[in-house]
Amino acid sequence: MSPVVVLVVLIAAVTHAAWNAIAHGIKDQLLAFTLVGGGGALCALVMLPFAAAPHRAAWPYLAASVAIHLAYQYLLMRSFQLGEFGQVYPVARGVAPVTVTVLAAVFVSERPDAWQAAGVLVASAGLGGVALWGLRGRRPNWPALAAAVGTGLTIASYTVVDGVGVRASGTSVGYIAWLMLMQGMAIPVAAATARRADLLAELRPVAARGLLGGAMSTAAYGLVVWAQTRAALAPVAALRETSILVGAAIGTLVFKERFGRPRLLAAALVVTGITLLLAG
Repeated sequence: MSPVVVLVVLIAAVTHAAWNAIAHGIKDQLLAFTLVGGGGALCALVMLPFAAAPHRAAWPYLAASVAIHLAYQYLLMRSFQLGEFGQVYPVARGVAPVTVTVLAAVFVSERPDAWQAAGVLVASAGLGGVALWGLRGRRPNWPALAAAVGTGLTIASYTVVDGVGVRASGTSVGYIAWLMLMQGMAIPVAAATARRADLLAELRPVAARGLLGGAMSTAAYGLVVWAQTRAALAPVAALRETSILVGAAIGTLVFKERFGRPRLLAAALVVTGITLLLAG
């Protein structure tokens, strides 16, 4: 993996954790994800005039990705409703890297070399440590954890689908623009149906934050989709999930959740895993 790709994915990780924190910070999760989806769709409309249309072979993957992303948004929204940010975010993101490695090997015939496999496993162990530390000293919130694990499985699924789709599309910008446009409108339409006349009044106080989250969401995933055209899926997925460390820091600084020595040790494992990925 080239240094440019590594830098791009790390920027995406920071941006991703930030928009998730913005969404979590909006108490009404339907409003939060309405604005995130709507913001992503607006960004897509700006991008489309400057982007080539994806090749015909990419459209089945786009359709599948839209369906998976809608499941992802619903499960993420539920996990944020049910659990604390520092608990559900690491679990949701930590499930993905190893799952992507398996799916990519089975469906895309991308088998990591020894360095990459070691890097994914070590980084995943560190990410798992961050997730488990979020559960310390308390009774597990099983509904929230179930939603978070389901979120992680959808993340792994759309990662592989989009990795194949963007390579078939011939245009990473066009692919991400159409993806964000199609999946970004679903929750706003559902919210308009559910809230009707009250929706605009409810959106107004949080509109700026939510739309910013939508723009950040588009940027974060657009960078990852581009990286998937330049590197294997599993290492990109593992590197992207360093967003968990950013999320843990946000949980500490913004939501006043404890970081602690175990998370520092877990962070060291993640850095070691990244070093092994770069060595590969």
